[in-house]
Order: sequence, then C-alpha cells, then structure tokens
Amino acid sequence: MSLTKQEFKEFYDKVGSEIGWDFSKVRHTSEGVEWELYDEVIKRCKKPDILLDVGTGGGEKVLKIAQNLQLVIGIDISDGMIDTARKNLLRSEVKNARFFVMDGENIKFPDNMFNMISCRHSDFSPTETFRLLDKGGIFLSQQVGEADKKNIKESFGRGQAFGVEDGTAMKDYASRLKAAGFSRVETLEYDATEHYERPEDLIFLLKHTPTVTNFGQDSSDFEKLEDFIKQNISDRGIKTNSKRYMLIAEK
Repeated sequence: MSLTKQEFKEFYDKVGSEIGWDFSKVRHTSEGVEWELYDEVIKRCKKPDILLDVGTGGGEKVLKIAQNLQLVIGIDISDGMIDTARKNLLRSEVKNARFFVMDGENIKFPDNMFNMISCRHSDFSPTETFRLLDKGGIFLSQQVGEADKKNIKESFGRGQAFGVEDGTAMKDYASRLKAAGFSRVETLEYDATEHYERPEDLIFLLKHTPTVTNFGQDSSDFEKLEDFIKQNISDRGIKTNSKRYMLIAEK
C-alpha cells in the first residue's frame, strides 16, 4: 500500500505544522550507516555555490550546512512544512537561506540556476532537476528503500512500499535521471540496524512517518505493536532496520 500525492501532502502538512522533520528527541541508535546526505553535500560543495533542497521539510538539515554555501533555497509542497522551516530560520542565525512552498515537479526558478540540488526522502522530477542545474552541477538524493523497517511492516501487514521488491524505485530513478540527460549516475545503498530505546520512541516514529499506513486508526494497531515489541526487544532496545539508497547524478 502506498499513499497518493494528495495523501502525502495532507500527511506532510500535519507533520509539518506539528514538528517539521526534527526527530532529535527520539532516542535510538544505528549501526551500519555508511553516509548521510548533507555530509555528502558538504564534501562536494564550494562556498560560492547555490543549493536547492527539494522536499526540505522543516529546513532543519539545510540550516545546519548553510554556512558552507553562498545561498540555500529550500522548497516543499507542504504549507505546514514551509511554515515550520521559516520559524526555524527566524530562530537560527542563518542569513543565507530562503524557503518557499513549491511543487517539485514545477519549480519556479530559471534554467541553470543551481550548482547543487539535494533531495532527502522526497519525490523529485529528473527533468526539472536537470533543467535547474548549471553545467557540471551535481544532484544528490537520499531515499528510503522498500525494505526499510521490514519487520515492522511485516508485523502490521501494511506500510510504505509494502510488498514491493527492494531496489525498484532506485532503479527507476536512476533510469529516469539518465534519460533526462545526466552524464553520470551512481547509486549507493546501506541497510543499517536500528534500536529504539523505548516504546514511546517507536510510537513517535510510527505516528509521524508513513512507515505503517494510517498507524493508530485501526483498533488492532496497538495490539500488533505490543506483539512486535515483545518479539523484537532486547537490552539494546527495539530492533528494526534502516534501508537507504543514494543517487548521485552529474550534469
């Protein structure tokens, strides 16, 4: 089961108005994480560069790296997310970031405007990405693999990309990026082990992400959650996995 674009927008609006994508209070550990998107952006960017962040959410990630660039622009389809991002900007000391409500499939900026484009856990348009990047520009996207939180989705019998073969979206995106005109497209993957320290940490994740579709609306969800925790808990916490892939494309 997967969410339609409108369902995603409504979901993101709700999350955006509540917390953005700041999950910093969730207590969990990860083993096997091989990279993080915005660390990779920093490695590749130069101070004069202009970065576009597609699906920026509450802007927390790009605000932390803005000092490494001339200008950071974050866009998101959700009004709630951008409202949160602008509030986060006001609370920060960052002067070179701007946030706009904008559909990633119809981005209102001129051709070749950006040196880099990033996209974390959000859909994007390969053709728009190619159009917006300057020659030699780089696109980096970190996405959630179909096998993410596999044991959770199996326990509930539903969830984001449940039943879809792992790697399907990655291969499709890579093919579409090549078709859009990118000269080089690279893919990377990792499957990390995660331990959530307390049940409330896992519940926060499930309520604020689409991992399990409409979590909590089914009367049996909390019974299923209780069974899942009993089967997957240890002295290290409640075990699941984090499957991620990265797309790196050069114009």
